Amino acid sequence: MLVILHPDLDVSSSEYKDAISYLDSLPNIEHRLHTVKGAQQTLTEIYLIGETEKLSQEDIESLPAVERVIRISEEYRILGRHKDEQRTTRFTYNGVEFGQHNLHIFAGLCAVDNEKHVNIMLTALEKEGLQCTRMGAYKPRTNPYSFQGHGKGCLPYVFEDAGKHGIKVIAMEITHESHIEEIDSCLEACGRPTGVMLQVGTRNTQNFELLKAIGRQSTYPVLLKRGFGITLNESLNAAEYLASEGNSNVIFCLRGMKTSFAAPHRNMVDFTHVPVVHRLTRMPVCIDPSHSVGSREQSPDGILDVFNATAQGVIAGANMILVDFHPRPEKALVDGPQALHMDELPLFLEDIRIARQAYEQRLKLFNPA
Repeated sequence: MLVILHPDLDVSSSEYKDAISYLDSLPNIEHRLHTVKGAQQTLTEIYLIGETEKLSQEDIESLPAVERVIRISEEYRILGRHKDEQRTTRFTYNGVEFGQHNLHIFAGLCAVDNEKHVNIMLTALEKEGLQCTRMGAYKPRTNPYSFQGHGKGCLPYVFEDAGKHGIKVIAMEITHESHIEEIDSCLEACGRPTGVMLQVGTRNTQNFELLKAIGRQSTYPVLLKRGFGITLNESLNAAEYLASEGNSNVIFCLRGMKTSFAAPHRNMVDFTHVPVVHRLTRMPVCIDPSHSVGSREQSPDGILDVFNATAQGVIAGANMILVDFHPRPEKALVDGPQALHMDELPLFLEDIRIARQAYEQRLKLFNPA
């Protein structure tokens, strides 16, 4: 059962204290508080856990502090929609709003290799008016002898350069909870010139202790990738681990499914699941065409498979695109063969604009004013 209090309710008020006291008195019931900070107001949601089927919804709704009560029978207790369209499907971080209604492009380096390439990438993004990027500092690899990323050694120049070029959010994968502290300490030392979205890679989707650690912090939003070889339901429940620990500012990323049927692509492109995740949850949905396709192959019409996959995700309503670019793909230390070239960035953005426009026209077709 979900109890939603009136917006911006003062926790020191008698109404709030009376509501908490009443919930404390319920037998065999425990409750967890979650605060949802939106652009206009702050909401307090209380999740009741236990024998909730015996509780009177009317009695709880009669409390002065309570706006409404929702019975939850489905999974994804926190991140699920639960047939309630009033709950927010968006959040704001470092001045950038993320939601199921808009679209952001995170073009950048899959793995940071040197300061020069970081600067070239960020300069190009600023020229195109983009405020977000991806920069890999910690890279889990299948082969133990492959490049693992520069780690905290590259963070100072990545953060400082991002600030100079007006980048507000950097998607950065982490593989251990100590990386959160390293990122936070470095941002603080640099004067917080930019922001970071913590990325959970597909290999760590079911690393539950890592998910709990990330969920316990509320400073940084999270980008969770769909897991290797597991169902969509299992991956969505991994996102719920984050929210159950307190951080519900989560974006779910579709990055293709590992299967022998994916060839010639690296993974089976799963972007038709964009509207499915929208329907089941309140999370914005990201697509990762680079790791789905895994190459620069193109069709006879001259369009790269990465462009086609991206357009498919955007026209289905994707809210974020995570895509690899590199100034010198042949010199890249990670995933160079799939990286787009810098001179392809304007073309990529224009193609996205066309696909997004098509999606918006489809919305008007099915939702006439």
